[in-house]
Amino acid sequence: MSDSFFIFASICEEPRSYRGSFFTFLFFEWDQKRSIMNIEKRVVELVEEKIADRPDLFLVDVQMHASGILSILVDGDKGVAISDCVAISRHVGFHLEEENTIEQAYRLEVSSPGIDTPLKSFRQFQKNINRSLKIKLLDGNTKEGKLINAEESGITIQESVKEKGKKVDLIESLIPFENISESIVLVSFK
Repeated sequence: MSDSFFIFASICEEPRSYRGSFFTFLFFEWDQKRSIMNIEKRVVELVEEKIADRPDLFLVDVQMHASGILSILVDGDKGVAISDCVAISRHVGFHLEEENTIEQAYRLEVSSPGIDTPLKSFRQFQKNINRSLKIKLLDGNTKEGKLINAEESGITIQESVKEKGKKVDLIESLIPFENISESIVLVSFK
């Protein structure tokens, strides 16, 4: 256990009669988070092992939810086939069961990210060049524009800015990844 846990526990000013249950709850929550992190880490290893021979596929996210759902999001440069999701699911499920990695009942879900799922990986940004994005920044501002470039440090979008009485100007904005809270692809039905 980390030293920070002991320091937090020792400075907590709960009445003595509550300390036992308070510490038990705190330890249980800490142990559960550690267990979930270990599960997610193992699943990442298994997915990467399965897609190692497929350079067109990449892992987007792995989440073990408290409800027992193990969610794996996989994407591809040209999309993901259902057969890819099935193969990954069978590989991961087999190894998790063989290793008894998850002790309680769980439901394994392998899919591609939905259209409303925020972009998380650099390859997703590269895949969506020339599409419109809605970007929420950490400072609370929102930007919308066409993604024209994705680099390791950030993205460049082309925004349409219209001032009163003037024509629409197209302005390029470089947005570092560390300033982005969320990016979603905007779907156009034109």
